[in-house]
Amino acid sequence: MIAAGHAPPDCVLFDLDGTLLDTAPDMVRALHRLCRERGLPEPALTAIRPTVSHGSPGMLKAGLGLEIDDPLYTECNQRFLELYREAIAVETTLFPGMAEVLAYLEDRAIDWGVVTNKPGWLTEPLMKALGLWTRAACVVSGDTLDKRKPDPEPLWHACEQIGVAPIRSLYVGDAERDVQAGKRAGMITLVAGFGYLGVEDRPKEWGADGFLEQPVDLLGWLGVGSAFAQQLPPTTPPRTVR
Repeated sequence: MIAAGHAPPDCVLFDLDGTLLDTAPDMVRALHRLCRERGLPEPALTAIRPTVSHGSPGMLKAGLGLEIDDPLYTECNQRFLELYREAIAVETTLFPGMAEVLAYLEDRAIDWGVVTNKPGWLTEPLMKALGLWTRAACVVSGDTLDKRKPDPEPLWHACEQIGVAPIRSLYVGDAERDVQAGKRAGMITLVAGFGYLGVEDRPKEWGADGFLEQPVDLLGWLGVGSAFAQQLPPTTPPRTVR
């Protein structure tokens, strides 16, 4: 029998863009289409890729120089999202090695799910197009609740949906707000270093419990006697969900 505090996590939750999925090619294509419609030059993928985890506000600021309070922002944001929805899963894929991570979790009956700030009307069709919707134990989108990351409520909601305790869960994300949400939720929290990090980001200063250079590094946190188990208290509290 495995002693308390030395078992794998009961579930693993992932951010979507820049963590579970490499969505940058399709999102940048939509931005390029918007630029062409407005007679503007198309920004390079390398310039826009680090902003993808920040959604349309970050991309429109980097690509078109639009702040949220700009008079043109609402119009451009709506059109950008329309263009993205029209071709949402053309080149989007799991990050290399993530398929093996998901297979590992499923083979060992460890639930996995998604907690993202991406709105549900984009998250659901994307997950379905890639055959992930029915595999995920839960999907919490940016509009599922009134609160979004960095608030911990979406992560608590995911745990409630799955039926696990936050302390027995692990969250992976590539943005500082992901780490903030995970830590506030009481979860072991890891940075997806393979995601959309910009040169100004300092992920090793965010206070996460670990840093993943590639998705398969997560496997070191999943087995008995893993880094996950070593960071738990000696005696795991009863499984309660907030």
